[in-house]
Amino acid sequence: MPRRWAGILFLMVTAALPARAQQGALRRATSALGDAADARARRKATARFDPIFMKYTKRYFGIGTDWRRFKAQGMAESGLTPTAQSRVGARGIMQLMPSTYRQIQSALPQFGRIDNPEWNIAAGILHDRDLWTLWKKDVPDDERWAFMFAGYNAGEGTIMRARRSAAAARLDDRAWRSIERVAPTVERWRYEETLGYVRTIQANATALKSAH
Repeated sequence: MPRRWAGILFLMVTAALPARAQQGALRRATSALGDAADARARRKATARFDPIFMKYTKRYFGIGTDWRRFKAQGMAESGLTPTAQSRVGARGIMQLMPSTYRQIQSALPQFGRIDNPEWNIAAGILHDRDLWTLWKKDVPDDERWAFMFAGYNAGEGTIMRARRSAAAARLDDRAWRSIERVAPTVERWRYEETLGYVRTIQANATALKSAH
């Protein structure tokens, strides 16, 4: 039904209601319209980074890799806020530590300021690529995404220790569900944060796919 006729029908229906019911219906309709407008504004604001995510996903992961995985990560990291800064000093959309960014920048001098959205996203995806390659030898691709994102959050050393714990418990250390199972036993790991981080990225990616 065209929006104009839907509005006319709404007015006809509410006109037949008692005054109090009319006020309630109008408030709900106004709220729904406001929510829809806010959602459109958020999509428009975050979509401006889509070409950057597409460009560097293709560059560092190749054609066919779903760029929305990395946008989902940016959403989990900072809500796609270029000026975001954590209490420990991580910065930008992909929440990179300045020390990590300097290492990347030393190898790729064309990378500009850490707060520049393009370079921040590019560096984040490149860092993901390093972690993706780290697990290439023995972790299946469908499992590797979780290992990669967990390594980004907790550090590769932590995830390696978690894998050793899983192997010691006679679990398949190549399966993310095994890492989740042994996580509480791994020392020096804020595992709830990391497990939540991975789940949030997965949920964000699913939502982004369903929206397209």
